[in-house]
Amino acid sequence: MTITKRMLGQDTLDAHHSKSLGAFGTVFLWLGANVVVTTILTGMLLVPDLPFTTAMGTVLLGSLIGAIPLLLVGLMGQHTGLPSMVLTRRAYGPLGSRIISLINMAVLIAWSWIQALLAGMSLDYAISSATGYSNLPLMTVLCEMIVVLVVLRGHLGIEKVERWAALAMVGLAAIVLYQLNRHYDVTSLLDMPIESRNGITLGIAFDIVVATAFSWISSSADYNRNCKSGRIAIWGTYSGYVLAAMIAMGLGAVVSGLSVLTGMPQTYDPTRLLSGFGFGLPAALVVFFSVMTTNIMAVYSATMSCMNVSPGMAFWKPALIIGVVTVFGALIPGILDQFQNFLLLVGALFIPAFAVVIADYFLLGKAGYSSELLKARHQLGRPTAKVAICAYLSGAALAAYWTLMSPLSFGASLPVFVITGAIYWFGCTLFVRRPSAVPHSEEDH
Repeated sequence: MTITKRMLGQDTLDAHHSKSLGAFGTVFLWLGANVVVTTILTGMLLVPDLPFTTAMGTVLLGSLIGAIPLLLVGLMGQHTGLPSMVLTRRAYGPLGSRIISLINMAVLIAWSWIQALLAGMSLDYAISSATGYSNLPLMTVLCEMIVVLVVLRGHLGIEKVERWAALAMVGLAAIVLYQLNRHYDVTSLLDMPIESRNGITLGIAFDIVVATAFSWISSSADYNRNCKSGRIAIWGTYSGYVLAAMIAMGLGAVVSGLSVLTGMPQTYDPTRLLSGFGFGLPAALVVFFSVMTTNIMAVYSATMSCMNVSPGMAFWKPALIIGVVTVFGALIPGILDQFQNFLLLVGALFIPAFAVVIADYFLLGKAGYSSELLKARHQLGRPTAKVAICAYLSGAALAAYWTLMSPLSFGASLPVFVITGAIYWFGCTLFVRRPSAVPHSEEDH
């Protein structure tokens, strides 16, 4: 094996690969994934619109419920050994799966652009604080180049980086919270009066928290396929994700509440509260590490999606191409202004897409979920592609309608997920015949 091959990841879509993720690795992976600026920003939206204790209770309950579909798709990956987009081949057929993969790849690349800019802003602040030198475009490119280099190492490299980055984030977050409590009266948040600033009700807050968990559905099997057991895939992901949500959204809620109480403009960024006390650098590093870990996972999943469209490609080729695209895309002017639109797009496209996949595997049966999915030119098992596409389009339409045109008081994420899965299940029960011989996965769980 050449030096180049040893340096590059050898990841494939095949189900036969070594299981590298233990319990702690899985916890740290999902901890690193969800402690991110966007999750911290979500915490900011909740306070002072809701009482602090109510906001944190909503974060806990919404994360516990919202993480369930995330766990189910991850468990599918662990059982079958297949990445997320390959799993869609069973319900949607090869063509439908390729279309979903292209959409997923485009969304993840665009998402990576935003994350790269956020990381660049944090690194630029850190460098500027230490040296006085500031160059945002350069810092943005450097951040994305680091992401690409990590992704090129494959899942083994990512697992190592995520583990140490998660530890660094938790340590830095603890320092930031300690300093906030030292310089401000954090206990005053418990008696903080309610003030409507972001139009957030209890129902909308719950939906935002649930949607945050749902946004990871399309990537969870890409990583949990490497878990050593189903139990690790479930409890490692559950504990890591929920703990991350409490840390990140809690930090955002604390910073938001303190900024309002002290008469500052409302913010989620702890750097603004601590820079005057000499602790802006640790706060900036929390943001930097959080964005980098999430961005690495986004670029890796985009690579897996590309490989599902063209399974014959070696891992490093799409990883490098996508990496180059993300490096230059991060410099697009005004890309950060599209942040909320991307969140809406992710919800509308992928909550219904994986509601179908989960219903297919857990309600209709595991037949057809095997490595044969990679080779088959036609749909394996039940001929469900037409029903799946109809259910998906119905769910996406409902998501768009209930989000943009006639918002529900309790949000659209959970209703869209349940209704889409139900439409698919009823459609298959009524209209899909069961073939006499169906290929089975090698493990029938």
